[in-house]
Amino acid sequence: MSGTDTQSAPKVGAGSRQARLYLTRLDPWTVMKTAFVLSIGLAIVMVVATFLLWMLLSVTGTFDSINSTISDLGGSGSTGVDVAGVLSFGRIMGFALLLSAFEIVLTSALATVTAAIYNITVGFTGGVEVTLSEEH
Repeated sequence: MSGTDTQSAPKVGAGSRQARLYLTRLDPWTVMKTAFVLSIGLAIVMVVATFLLWMLLSVTGTFDSINSTISDLGGSGSTGVDVAGVLSFGRIMGFALLLSAFEIVLTSALATVTAAIYNITVGFTGGVEVTLSEEH
């Protein structure tokens, strides 16, 4: 974070200071690293949530209920769809892992591009004003 304007604002109270700074540049490499780490955390949350949801549906017998409903609707001569087979644990977790990997790459790339666009636009927008204060 680099500041171009460090004008001190009037003192708010005894012992407190304020400074107005402008965020004039974001380092794209740092933004990418930060976005990468945060998106890994989000990916872990997504995989764990998928695991817990699949286990909940399996333990409560939801897949068996859906199979039973499909076979009842199809009649006696139809070949039913095995929902538990289609929504198997391996298939669902594989999809969750694939989606998480896609999310990590996409989030990191978009954050980096956003930082670069911000750096380009700072020339005519002046940057983001940040007021820092020190309180005792």
